[in-house]
Amino acid sequence: MTVTASGVVYADPVQDDFARDLDGALWTLCRGMARGKPKYAAELHPERQKTAMDELLCAGCKKPAARDKNGMLWVLPLLDDVVETTWEGVRAAIPPMCEACADQAPRRCPVLREGHVKLRVLEAEQVGVRGTLYPRPGERGEPEPDALVLYASPDLPFVVARQAVRELRRTTVVDFAAAIP
Repeated sequence: MTVTASGVVYADPVQDDFARDLDGALWTLCRGMARGKPKYAAELHPERQKTAMDELLCAGCKKPAARDKNGMLWVLPLLDDVVETTWEGVRAAIPPMCEACADQAPRRCPVLREGHVKLRVLEAEQVGVRGTLYPRPGERGEPEPDALVLYASPDLPFVVARQAVRELRRTTVVDFAAAIP
């Protein structure tokens, strides 16, 4: 991988073309396949996470995410800066879930065991990626390993993405849960 004046590129042009999404973001190339059930959301294989976010599938079982008249089901860790009355506009890298996986995830995922919220979401626009943001040639500094880069950002060509990010809108809180012992 090389950082050029126009962005990050893989040395092999075929790999570079293969690893870019329709928005032009370069995705990390991972060895191995995304198989079986993940242990929890924080360990999702980048390909599995991207597919789940692109197609709005449950990351646990790869089935369609649960939907009802209030929207699609999401289970997210509690955030310090979000008040209980609204989760409007939260940017999530955790894919939606089916009912069965949503019931199991808080017991299996250490992050969700610390407290979580179940939401129904009517709109979930894909707005960017999370990944390693590299400094432009001639700039000082180290790569930022966990940067959120929006698709409209001039930084997009300089990021190697690991997670797709959706902005959740028209949200309804279904349940809050404190830490699970």
